[in-house]
Amino acid sequence: MNTTMDIVIRKGEISDLIELQKLFLDTITEICKADYNDNQVEAWISDTKSNTNRQRWVDTLTKQFVLVAQIDNEIIGFIALDNGNYIDFLYVHKNHQRQGIADSLYKKVENEARRQKQTILTANVSKTARPFFEKVGFEVVKKQTVVRQNVELMNFKMKNEIKPEPLSMHI
Repeated sequence: MNTTMDIVIRKGEISDLIELQKLFLDTITEICKADYNDNQVEAWISDTKSNTNRQRWVDTLTKQFVLVAQIDNEIIGFIALDNGNYIDFLYVHKNHQRQGIADSLYKKVENEARRQKQTILTANVSKTARPFFEKVGFEVVKKQTVVRQNVELMNFKMKNEIKPEPLSMHI
């Protein structure tokens, strides 16, 4: 973790929409290109600027449990929990990978799911994100092929059983 700067984790707001979309696009085009070819990356991000997709982002920010991580005024990561049990998004800025940001965001979302009495978290996870999800306890349920813009993208349906919080954590 970068100890020279203070990372703040807060609830996502509708005013974060454009910055979250940019972080999403930048992360996919820079980080995920190691696991997906140019056609796959382009298909993945192709509908991000459409009106239909904008509404999906608005719905995410207004109907899901969204947390953002930021340093000063820059958003460096975000996570979204849908229906208390599905991780819809988890992205960390390309310049802030492997600094514990995804861990921090995930732990807070897991605690929120636990607070909502959920017992299992699920996610559809890219090849790029799979090692992180496995590290925090997820297991692959099945390999999936998603078709976007007539291009096949592989991802993984994953799940994690949420363990009850130890009593010592309530102190």
